[in-house]
Amino acid sequence: MLNSRLTLVLVTLSALALGACRKKKPVVAVQPDTTTRTAPTNTTPPRQPETTTTPVDNSAETARKIAAAREALLSTIYFEYNMDELRDDSRANLDNKIRILNANPSLRIRISGHCDERGNDEYNIVLGRRRAEAAKRYLTDRGIDASRIETTSFGRERPAVQGSGEEAWAKNRRDEFEITAGGDQLRAP
Repeated sequence: MLNSRLTLVLVTLSALALGACRKKKPVVAVQPDTTTRTAPTNTTPPRQPETTTTPVDNSAETARKIAAAREALLSTIYFEYNMDELRDDSRANLDNKIRILNANPSLRIRISGHCDERGNDEYNIVLGRRRAEAAKRYLTDRGIDASRIETTSFGRERPAVQGSGEEAWAKNRRDEFEITAGGDQLRAP
């Protein structure tokens, strides 16, 4: 038994001695990688859906819509002789203005009432004011803030059409609209 232990010790020492004699590899200092690695990118462009329509110039279309909104907002409404009640066509016109005013909360307008040449100055100023107020009331009753609408009356002082006769008078009994603020930022509804 002593012999087997001695053999084991000799074999172990020999293995250690042979391992110690082996030539060691030189240690090489590894520099850290300073390059940024990114995930591989897909070089294939995304597939575009096929369309059969031609592209529309959005800026031209937007400009057209804004011009149409401005025209609708500034369009005149008319009244019957000696009346301040809104006609059906005037209500439809005002409904278009409501859409524009709702789409443009910073927009402010002035409504000026006008009359034909018949009647005296004082009466026509009062009738013109009632006409402007009728349009304002229609707008405010449908949700437009009254502080956004100013009214005035010119009576018969600023006729749209010169002359005497029903054709001229019908064009002079009117409310005109103008933008007093926010018109430079007008958006189409």
